[in-house]
Amino acid sequence: MTDRADSQDEEEAEPGTRFKVYCSQCREKVEVPAGDFRLALGATKERTFYSFTCPACGASVRKPAGEKIVEALTGAGVSTMRLVPIEG
Repeated sequence: MTDRADSQDEEEAEPGTRFKVYCSQCREKVEVPAGDFRLALGATKERTFYSFTCPACGASVRKPAGEKIVEALTGAGVSTMRLVPIEG
């Protein structure tokens, strides 16, 4: 079983909302605008994650997203996609 992404366009991220996060590549604590995040909601917590591009080093960063992170990001209007299993 694999995952397929169904895009769910939500309202635009609130202007001015920023989050402080750590980059797993360069280890810098960086501030990233809400509009630069993507949130993928999987069928389980293990498959739910958020991603962003580190403004310090340019790395694509992907991290697990627990309930509080999902709530904060969706509350700020971050674009989400729901991952749905496909049989095949």
